[in-house]
Amino acid sequence: MRIIVVGGAGTIGQRLVPILRSRGHDVVVAGRTSGDVHVDLTVHTTIEAMYRNAGTVDCVVSIAAHGALDEFTALTSDALLANMRAKFFGQVDLVLTGQHFCADRAGFVLTSGIFADQAWPRVTGGGVISGALHSFVLSAAIELPREMRINVVSPTMVGDSVDAFADQFPGMRQVPMDELVGHYLRCVEGNDTGRIIRAYG
Repeated sequence: MRIIVVGGAGTIGQRLVPILRSRGHDVVVAGRTSGDVHVDLTVHTTIEAMYRNAGTVDCVVSIAAHGALDEFTALTSDALLANMRAKFFGQVDLVLTGQHFCADRAGFVLTSGIFADQAWPRVTGGGVISGALHSFVLSAAIELPREMRINVVSPTMVGDSVDAFADQFPGMRQVPMDELVGHYLRCVEGNDTGRIIRAYG
């Protein structure tokens, strides 16, 4: 398969991309400043340009964009909207635009997070974004054209990010990288659609 991995140079991508390539897939890495093609998930025109530059693809994997931390007592609707631009609206745009460029039976794999199901301090935005992504995937799965598929992987703290985030989320379980990568592989190579894969360790 020809696969675009948006955010493929990041933490998860550094593990996922080599495995996809070792399994014979033709992988196009996309990122804001790195990769084979450039894309900014907050700018629609760059998403459309990414698809035009990459050519027809069989799968799109989105593992880019992290939601910002927030303080609830100071949170505003404008700040929440800004937080949602890349992580929610950007991933949604990958699908809404991609349906017109991707091959028949193409797959989309999005990334949400544990805050859709488990409340933690300072991540109201993360919870709203992840919950919205889950609802979007359920709806898109029954309406995407040409037998296209869509799934979302919802990780807890990923194994390779523990050093960076353990102090912010003390006590949160981690998901080992090999387990997490396995979830993405099954979404890419399998036939499921409309699944929310809770990779909570």
